[in-house]
Amino acid sequence: MADPKGFLTTGREVAETRPVAERVKDWNEVYVPGSLLPVISKQAGRCMDCGIPFCHNGCPLGNLIPEWNDFAYREDWTAASERLHATNNFPEFTGRLCPAPCETACVLGINQPAVTIKNVEVTIIDKAWEAGTVTPQPPERLSGKTVAVIGSGPAGLAAAQQLTRAGHTVAVYERADRIGGLLRYGIPEFKMEKRHINRRVEQMRAEGTKFRTGVEIGRDIDAAKLRKRYDAVVIAAGATTARDLPVPGRELTGVHQAMEYLPLANKVQEGDYVAPPISAEGKHVVVIGGGDTGADCVGTAHRQGAASVTQLEIMPRPSDERPEGQPWPTYPMTYKVTSAHEEGGERVYAVSTTHFEGDEDGNVAFLHLVEVRFEDGGFKPVPGTERKIPAELVTLAMGFTGVDRENGLVEQLGLELDARGNVARDADYATSVPGVFVAGDAGRGQSLIVWAIAEGRSAARGVDRMLTGASELPAPIRPTDRALVV
Repeated sequence: MADPKGFLTTGREVAETRPVAERVKDWNEVYVPGSLLPVISKQAGRCMDCGIPFCHNGCPLGNLIPEWNDFAYREDWTAASERLHATNNFPEFTGRLCPAPCETACVLGINQPAVTIKNVEVTIIDKAWEAGTVTPQPPERLSGKTVAVIGSGPAGLAAAQQLTRAGHTVAVYERADRIGGLLRYGIPEFKMEKRHINRRVEQMRAEGTKFRTGVEIGRDIDAAKLRKRYDAVVIAAGATTARDLPVPGRELTGVHQAMEYLPLANKVQEGDYVAPPISAEGKHVVVIGGGDTGADCVGTAHRQGAASVTQLEIMPRPSDERPEGQPWPTYPMTYKVTSAHEEGGERVYAVSTTHFEGDEDGNVAFLHLVEVRFEDGGFKPVPGTERKIPAELVTLAMGFTGVDRENGLVEQLGLELDARGNVARDADYATSVPGVFVAGDAGRGQSLIVWAIAEGRSAARGVDRMLTGASELPAPIRPTDRALVV
């Protein structure tokens, strides 16, 4: 363990963020560079000798958290990085983007603020990159087997890296013009600068992974023909079918899916545009959906100079404390204030959009809403609560309903889907089609980045076993496992 008395003598201290007035003027990450290092060893020392580390179960990756906390406390950053990479291919991604279910499962969190696991994680990996200890790990020998990975999000990248290191020849196909999937174009720059993706891709190239961008399997290449060219195929294309809002006025100009809006802002940072084709500048912005994607839209609108930002959520406002029905160590649905919410805007709960109102040019101008309450298994409007708010740009951030059915991938391979519209798979991540596996949101449904990486690693083991008869790759989870988060 780390400091035996650390949890008694040291209070929780989290990463320092830059002042709001400063950070909304740029797209850099919101945290003060280097602010964690002076305190992180003491924070790691708060990790207890708790006997049963529930943080392991709270993390889908099964991260060895007490072990790398101990190394961080002792400032042995090389050993800490080795233990971190033992279960997680991309800790610089999770350390910035994961909602940290490990912390809500922390034993110390029963009656005190939990250990700052996420901050310790990102400090370890940032120190490792700075020290040059994150190096390519090419395989000692090649197996002669080939694998195609469809999709370059966290699940696809994790599967590709594991399979490459196992000695297989791996090609990753990405329909966008750059590698990264939602990490590249769904996550705003202020949450994770894309240099973190770029250096991991270079590491993977040096290990032998091949990347094919601008190629959509199902449209540009027939999926069935791709299957014949490779010994195995891993589908990691995500759950990209966005939930829509079929209300009057949906067709008005200015009403967009979040994933139509967010990628354009990222493309400006990549140098593709001088200004985004869809911009919040000077507009009254309404974001429909209270999750992380909605918060990303809020932060993006602030940086584009929106006149106002309002975020709507159909559910009631969560409580500030852990609800009685969600006891430790489960992941509680509590009120969360992200860095984007700290920057301004209004959050409105328990409301539903009834229709949009446009101007004479067909542009959205107002959003009409009504308060709702949950009863008899559904949301019922509260009479007399109807009102309208200015809305010149509306983004729909209401989640995703399953794998893309428009590009032909599912039909060309003849894949079976489950009741939720995800690709069906067995305990080894194998689909109904021999030699075809699925990992991440495409098989699990919309979920967390830690689940995507864990599933990519597990699917790689399934592929490796099929190709070679056995596998030394780790298998953190199976689809039927029930961890403490969903």
